[in-house]
Amino acid sequence: MKPNLGFFVFLALIASTVSAIAQTDLGGSVVMGFDDPSIQYASNVLRDPISELQRKLDRGEAKLRFDKERGYLPSVLELLNVPVSSQALVFSKTSFQLQRITPQTPRAIYFNDQVYVGYVVDGDVVEASAVDPEKGAIFYTLDQTRRTTPRFVRRDECLQCHASPKTLGVPGHMVRSVYTATDGYPIFQAGGFVTDHRSPMKERWGGWYVTGTHGADLHMGNVFLRGDNPDNLDLKAGANVTDLASRFDTDRFLSPHSDIVALMTLEHQTRMHNLITRVSYEARTAMEQQVSMNRALKRPDSEWSDSTRRRVYGPSEVLLQYMLFRDEAPLTAPVKGTSAFTGEFSKHGPRDRKGRSLRDLDLTRRLLRYPCSYLIYSEAYDALPKELSEYLNRRLWEVLSGADTGKVYGTLTTAERRDIAEILRDTKPAFAAYWDSRTPPRAR
Repeated sequence: MKPNLGFFVFLALIASTVSAIAQTDLGGSVVMGFDDPSIQYASNVLRDPISELQRKLDRGEAKLRFDKERGYLPSVLELLNVPVSSQALVFSKTSFQLQRITPQTPRAIYFNDQVYVGYVVDGDVVEASAVDPEKGAIFYTLDQTRRTTPRFVRRDECLQCHASPKTLGVPGHMVRSVYTATDGYPIFQAGGFVTDHRSPMKERWGGWYVTGTHGADLHMGNVFLRGDNPDNLDLKAGANVTDLASRFDTDRFLSPHSDIVALMTLEHQTRMHNLITRVSYEARTAMEQQVSMNRALKRPDSEWSDSTRRRVYGPSEVLLQYMLFRDEAPLTAPVKGTSAFTGEFSKHGPRDRKGRSLRDLDLTRRLLRYPCSYLIYSEAYDALPKELSEYLNRRLWEVLSGADTGKVYGTLTTAERRDIAEILRDTKPAFAAYWDSRTPPRAR
């Protein structure tokens, strides 16, 4: 029986339409299908750090200790290698434990490159999430009652907020900046922002405590809005705060800080994680649909339509631009944190033969000294489909070698391109292999 070619043309038109929406609206209204066979988000086959820790707990290879003041929090951070210096404090009631969150008892967020942990004073649970290399963010809670066998419980209901346009339509994370009343309730009618490294300082950290210095470049942290007119927010009152002890009892937390550098890093990596997940979802669903169509039409599995190329490569360009910090909001004054985060963050990750690292911080003009995301080393990035990885390696080579002379990356200087390329060639084997296979670049 011959295939109905008209039907497949119809499917191709639908795919093309979805592709166009996805490319132009990664931060918009398109939410991916998590039940797609190529995704299987609900599957119990997981490879994120929290699921791996739970398996160790089950086998008796690790043990969670209970602290009489903060429950399992200190032990969770230790076992998941999450630094206390990453602590960021949010006083807006924007979590499911909102009844316990106030300006006097803010929610603490701790993070590393793969894991996010939330703690509320006297809360019922420790909140935790981690990035699975293929599925994206997986959410858990850990009961804050002493138990013989404590257990992380997966909570897919968190997707009600954490799989939305604000997370690029995939299971992910976000940093929200909201106008907040003195009781901690967000004043949504005044507006708000989801922030990352592209956001101007004046839109950042509404509803958060912020410790650190930043000159005259003002942010929304540390202050409250009286009424619902955002123009009445006194940004100067929250500027350059280095001590929070007069605002609440900091002894109830593992650290007295809510470090501005940690907050800047958190903002960058939440969107970066979401972008990696989004392009992975797009590529895997598009390629599976292409293979199904090829087999119905008795074509080779490797044959791609223009629609499939757009669905795979379009979002990849968005990822590449963000990864190379295109459109990063420049700092107008040096930034300095108050905790040990700056030093501890820079110690991790590979260094090239000259001692340089993508984790080296700048903090005078921008976040990183070398504008390329350190999450290029993440398991999620390494788990991208082969075809997508090859495309990204090619595009990185074109941009960093100077073969791409377009305006999109015009803000990258020749020295910056050279430095990033040298660091990646020494520390990222897949990129090094691709670079060394190329002939000298020619302008495109």
